[in-house]
Amino acid sequence: MIQKLDGFDVVATAYTGSEATQILHAIKPHLILLDIHLPDMHGIDLLREIRKTHRGIDIIPITAANDAGTVTEAVRGGVFSYLIKPIDFNKLKEELLRYRMTMRQLQSIETMNQKEIDLLLNIPGAAAARKPETPQLQKGIDKFTLKRVRDQVQKLELSVSAEELAGQLGISDSTARKYLEYLSSLNEVEVDIQYGLVGRPERKYKWIRRGGGAP
Repeated sequence: MIQKLDGFDVVATAYTGSEATQILHAIKPHLILLDIHLPDMHGIDLLREIRKTHRGIDIIPITAANDAGTVTEAVRGGVFSYLIKPIDFNKLKEELLRYRMTMRQLQSIETMNQKEIDLLLNIPGAAAARKPETPQLQKGIDKFTLKRVRDQVQKLELSVSAEELAGQLGISDSTARKYLEYLSSLNEVEVDIQYGLVGRPERKYKWIRRGGGAP
């Protein structure tokens, strides 16, 4: 499932808690998808051990364990999300994309106000209270250039590459790519990787139609 998602790679797989501990001595992934029922230990115990020595790693349990006690301990352990088996691909995709967007947002800003923190923590009512007309822009993103890129991509019926968009707007390829990736992080455009016979794969971007205007 993960291999079907652009921007995510499986860097290691462990079948036991002890194997996971050994792998973490050599590899530091951004995110661990953790089962709770492991052959040699309880997943919550492994979660606690990871928190002691690898605090920079995020964790999402994917498990059949749905008892309140386990969920409570997972939440106390700081998990990003909690997914119940059998896992649905669309739900997994939704949570991983939410994780990626959240991490990008946290890396792009230095301070957060209460409403932004409420949104980050999924506080009920936070989304309704948000003021979309005054969003916090990522550092290096100009609102006027962003509007030009957003308007152009939104009116296109077909997907477009960064190079093609750069030619349409009279901007550099790197600038077009930066703004398209930013729109992707906001979940406003979808990215499709097209493989040719030669050369590296080409990233194509297309506006996500939701039946309404731009956010």
